[in-house]
Amino acid sequence: MARALGAYEGSLREAIHRWKYEGKTSLTPLFAEWMAAGLKHYWKSDSFDFLLPVPLHTQRLRERGFNQALLLVKELSRRIGIPYEKTILQKKRPTIPQVNLSGVEREKGVRGAFHVIGKKELERKSVLLVDDVYTTGATVNECSKVLLRGGAERVDVLTLAHAIKAI
Repeated sequence: MARALGAYEGSLREAIHRWKYEGKTSLTPLFAEWMAAGLKHYWKSDSFDFLLPVPLHTQRLRERGFNQALLLVKELSRRIGIPYEKTILQKKRPTIPQVNLSGVEREKGVRGAFHVIGKKELERKSVLLVDDVYTTGATVNECSKVLLRGGAERVDVLTLAHAIKAI
């Protein structure tokens, strides 16, 4: 199951951009509080063994200075009491920025980009994968496949926003 808390437009889009691209990390507690409420709305409190952020490749991490999904996970974990893991899922190769790519290009771009470290810790676990924006689902789908192949029993997804596509 995947859930997003709002549409990636207007004020929410602007806030996410400021947070992610302008380093306004002071928005993290606000976003995490909102995610905590969303998590409680959609899932039972004991649904997950741990939270996982969608990882950034080290190259992108150096450029940005932080992983926005990891910031969310740390704050969300603190608020709801579900532990987080930050090293089980890793991005093993850089990908081109997804923002201007089509759905098919996004799928190709992330295929094989992620891998699991520590399969023992993942075995038969229920995981909540956390990211900022769900656009086409290519990234979280690839991460979920890798986690399930790595031994996870269940992977659900929670994001701040989802992109709206005009038909």
